[in-house]
Amino acid sequence: MAAPIVLVDGSSYLYRAFHALPPLTTSQGQPTGAIKGVLNMLKSLVKNYPDSPMAVVFDAKGKTFRDELFEDYKAQRPPMPDDLRSQVEPLHACVRALGLPLLCVEGVEADDVIGTLARRGAAAGRDVVISTGDKDMAQLVDGHITLINTMKDEILDIEGVKNKFGLPPELIIDFLALMGDKVDNIPGVPGVGEKTALGLLQGIGGGLDAIYADLDKVTTLGFRGAKTMPKKLEEHREQAYLSYQLATIKVDCELPVGLDDLDIAHPDREALKRLYTELEFKNWLSELLAGKDEGVDDVARGAGVATTSAGGIDDQAPEASVSACKNHLILTQDALDEWLARLDACEAFCFDLETNSLNYMEAEIVGVGLALEPGEAAYVPLAHDYLDVPDQLDRASVLATLKPLLEDPERGKIGQNLKYDISVLANYGIEVRGPLTDTMLESYVLNSTATRHDMDSLALKYLGQKTVSFEEVAGKGAKQLTFNQIEFERAVPYACEDVDVTLRLHCALRPRIEAEGRLAEVLDRLERPLIRVLSGMERTGVALDAERLHTQSRELDERIRELEARAFELAGREFNLGSPKQLGEILFEEQKIPVIKKTPKGAPSTAEAVLEELALDYPLPKVIMEHRGLSKLKSTYTDKLPRLVNKATGRLHTSYHQAVTATGRLSSSDPNLQNIPIRTEEGRKIRQAFVARPGYRIVAADYSQIELRIMAHLSEDSGLLEAFAENRDIHTATAAEVFGVPLDKVSGDQRRSAKAINFGLIYGMSAWGLGKQLHIERSQAQTYIDRYFDRYPGVARYMDRIRAQAAEDGFVETVFGRRLYLPEIRAQNHARRQAAERTAINAPMQGTAADIIKLAMIDVAAWLQEGEFDAWMVMQVHDELVFEVKETQVTAFLEAIKSRMQHAAALSVPLVVEAESGANWDEAH
Repeated sequence: MAAPIVLVDGSSYLYRAFHALPPLTTSQGQPTGAIKGVLNMLKSLVKNYPDSPMAVVFDAKGKTFRDELFEDYKAQRPPMPDDLRSQVEPLHACVRALGLPLLCVEGVEADDVIGTLARRGAAAGRDVVISTGDKDMAQLVDGHITLINTMKDEILDIEGVKNKFGLPPELIIDFLALMGDKVDNIPGVPGVGEKTALGLLQGIGGGLDAIYADLDKVTTLGFRGAKTMPKKLEEHREQAYLSYQLATIKVDCELPVGLDDLDIAHPDREALKRLYTELEFKNWLSELLAGKDEGVDDVARGAGVATTSAGGIDDQAPEASVSACKNHLILTQDALDEWLARLDACEAFCFDLETNSLNYMEAEIVGVGLALEPGEAAYVPLAHDYLDVPDQLDRASVLATLKPLLEDPERGKIGQNLKYDISVLANYGIEVRGPLTDTMLESYVLNSTATRHDMDSLALKYLGQKTVSFEEVAGKGAKQLTFNQIEFERAVPYACEDVDVTLRLHCALRPRIEAEGRLAEVLDRLERPLIRVLSGMERTGVALDAERLHTQSRELDERIRELEARAFELAGREFNLGSPKQLGEILFEEQKIPVIKKTPKGAPSTAEAVLEELALDYPLPKVIMEHRGLSKLKSTYTDKLPRLVNKATGRLHTSYHQAVTATGRLSSSDPNLQNIPIRTEEGRKIRQAFVARPGYRIVAADYSQIELRIMAHLSEDSGLLEAFAENRDIHTATAAEVFGVPLDKVSGDQRRSAKAINFGLIYGMSAWGLGKQLHIERSQAQTYIDRYFDRYPGVARYMDRIRAQAAEDGFVETVFGRRLYLPEIRAQNHARRQAAERTAINAPMQGTAADIIKLAMIDVAAWLQEGEFDAWMVMQVHDELVFEVKETQVTAFLEAIKSRMQHAAALSVPLVVEAESGANWDEAH
């Protein structure tokens, strides 16, 4: 039996996907959510009907014959949103690339094209499946024609139509004609809705003709309003039959194709690769490159052949590798000497360590990958220890011969996430010197939000290459092998691909960076020099008073139990404080507290923001908030930090990340130092556990109000410039301006309000948000904002200017040229566009602050190496640097570090650094 013909209502799915699915955009601002939704559906159809000829049908531009029948046809339908319109052409291109016939026929609608093809198929004895979400299509269903709705997983044959609508397919047009259609502006009969139309058709037992042939019978039907219905029907007889014409799908269209022109999918892989790359459909691109793309013909999967080199072995790379790379396995001294000679003759080389751990403090080197030019790579195994492993070169000897090359200050080193490799090599007494090039950072500087910056993601995006994942060679979960346990047959292609792809990425990324504004300066002046600084700071670590944290954990545990008991008392019963469902029942059902917000599924929300607002007026939410805060403090910090102390060094070694945040700020993990709370007494106590070794003190140096100073610089507002130039307290100065009082008469409350205004506005806070923060009416908050902009008009002009510039360019820049792309800045959706505009205002300030502290870290690290002070940089948190300084040198160091940091960059207002010392981090504030 022949496979059914599949006809896809592309226009129906395009609109439904746009309105039903979360919005997605590429890093360049191209909306893609509807495209992805429709393609998902098409892929599913191709998979479920692999032998079926198909066509995807869309509405053509322009009017149709229905517009001639009824001038107001679809007149109430709003124009297609720009965010949807921009997805039509890319979607059409994707459909064609999938090898599916795409039809747009002028003068008729997609429904008519589908109806014509479906009827032709049925007449020829072929089964036809129409994939649609449009109820109008139910009129086409018969013994050969079936509807499926993939978005609702619904199938409608004749019985299915009867069950869903209460009518057989042949009465669907009459049903639509009577009740009309608001979406298409089909008028129908006024006063006849879905229930009445159903009652008329079921009661009379026929369609429009039967109803109008026996209007008197209508009065005997049992539905409400039946007695007056004949008059309405008679008055609107002409309108009813016009609606019948409008609702009838045309099944005799002249089409440019016939059934024989429909075919199964024959995809164009190159076109799909280009489109998936442009639209940033990374998973599909990965599947395509691996030969696993759904609905795509199978092809031989590419394989890179590894050649032998002096005692090596022939091997075939894992199937997912599609790059042609000549791989060398180095097992003899002669082979190594040959590569050392080549390395010695080059200006830069790419290297990558294979290790047995992601923890740079514990990792042991298992092997080294090397590459000099794209297309050729070598792997030197050093510590593989699986059964029957061939003889390997001695690790200590190999590292000793590589040491001069790695430490050569003139020779460039290229890698992916080089900081890790540098830190691991430092454990072996090798200090990597020379110009460093990190492809992770090249990608990050080029566009911080375009993609993840791991090698696999970058290879997909910039090389169109599916790389071999670690899981493919080592397995997953508890049975995952460490690299030393992996046989050469799998280790060689994996390790060689790492360095080869990294080198290819550098060749692809560096020219792009140099072509875009001042990005090369950002990379070369800020990010590359910082690699070594962060590596050194991580390895230095910070001392931790674990006993103090154990004591605090016990205190927190006691307080948490007290709060739990108090919560039970307020609730009138015991419950699970961590259960949103139980908490919601108590708050909103039993205690009748007003519901402020609901979850996407319609349940009353108990999210932190909701509880925070309720806590202002109700005792139980306040207790829950405190309980949550202390529980998180205990689990995240007081319990966990002592376990993170390295046993060998006795210090805490965090990991800093350069390529995570959108704006350029550093982040950290294990532990996340950026999130240690400081607004509560319990949070500040955690900082007391960060201590100095005996004979030393902690020094904390913090940029004062740096983002407000950057705002003054960017806005060139005379009031702000003057206030900072005269070293006035900016919050007091703002309070004096906004509240119209002399500087010496500003109250504490006024200063606090001014501080909220100063920081709120640079984050794009609205009058509603400011009012909520200050606990005042929105109108009063708006008055404060208006006064602020009256006193600081340069700020208002800057905000207007940066919003307009961002909308034109699609990005904003820091003072130093770092870019943040804003894909949503031109979004039709008001909320999304406003969020992008708020980011446009704040990102140049936050990003410039990040750039300044990075410049300071680079300068300070070089200064400390000169040896004037016995001091180490041990932490970086937001706008603050933390040091461990010899006790006898603290006074001199405080003055010196303030001067160093204040001169890290030159703005039109002075940078101010506040520095203090103490036995622990908290005392140094």
